[in-house]
Amino acid sequence: MNALPAESIDCIFADPPYNLQLSGELRRPNDSMVDAVDDDWDKFDSFSDYDAFSKAWLKAAQRLLKPNGTIWVIGSYHNIFRLGAQLQDLGFWMLNDVVWRKTNPMPNFRGKRFTNAHETLIWCSKSQDARGYTFNYDAMKVLNDDLQMRSDWLIPICSGGERLRGDDGAKAHPTQKPEALLHRVLISSTKPGDVILDPFFGSGTTGAVAKRLGRRFIGIERETRYAKAAERRISTVQPAAHDDVETMRSKKEEPRIPFGWVVERGLLQPGTVLFDQSRRHSAKVRADGSLATRDASGSIHKMGAHVMGATACNGWTFWFYDVEGQLKPIDILRQKLRAEMI
Repeated sequence: MNALPAESIDCIFADPPYNLQLSGELRRPNDSMVDAVDDDWDKFDSFSDYDAFSKAWLKAAQRLLKPNGTIWVIGSYHNIFRLGAQLQDLGFWMLNDVVWRKTNPMPNFRGKRFTNAHETLIWCSKSQDARGYTFNYDAMKVLNDDLQMRSDWLIPICSGGERLRGDDGAKAHPTQKPEALLHRVLISSTKPGDVILDPFFGSGTTGAVAKRLGRRFIGIERETRYAKAAERRISTVQPAAHDDVETMRSKKEEPRIPFGWVVERGLLQPGTVLFDQSRRHSAKVRADGSLATRDASGSIHKMGAHVMGATACNGWTFWFYDVEGQLKPIDILRQKLRAEMI
């Protein structure tokens, strides 16, 4: 991470070691062994050692993020609270904590505590003063069937054909994340062409999803066997077409189009009569982009409010023009000009 240039990364997704502190074997009721996380990379001598490790990579992450970049950190109850404290101590600004609720969690075999059915993601901007970070609110709303996306995500764990396995049938990585989780992370907080960094690349889920969604990625992985599995996996991913990875744009992001541009481009001629949808009210288009009624003149918004006796009006959705007897909203013309600007 220290070898990469400063402020070169748009978004970081980090799935660091959880420091599970496992001791002894874990067996199912039928006495078969549970394939738990007992690798050396997840072992630390003490909490202070883990904290020092976390602080080091988080400081490196902060240096790499662009001023408007964001970071996602995922963990379990073993480590997420320690990571949260480190993030705040370093000056990151928490935007959300997201609960990934698993539809198919591993059962609690010992029966001495609740089944661990979720993990927590913390989403942060680089600092409290950071502005302009990416959040594709409208895309998330569409993804959620036109309802606001909540901070509790119901997604199954990685299983079946998605789970990478070695030639011996064993899991290629013990904590492989589902692609659906990374899909939601990247669609929500990045744009096509953004550079995504995963400093704990593992089996390459971040890279596979980033490639498919038209994002660029950097993956860092010290375990050779995981890196090779990730390379093989990502080599088979086919990127989606450029137009297919575009997300819904918020109205604030869309270029502003004055009504006068519609007139000067000849999409409506001076003298054209506009109507409301019921044809109860009418106004005439003038050469400067204003509208004139029998007793007043002004912008499309002011004249819409005037004829209704209202304090405000969105003229783009209020006024219609006649095409062979059919009324069409003038907003169609605004969208035509916007499309030419993108």
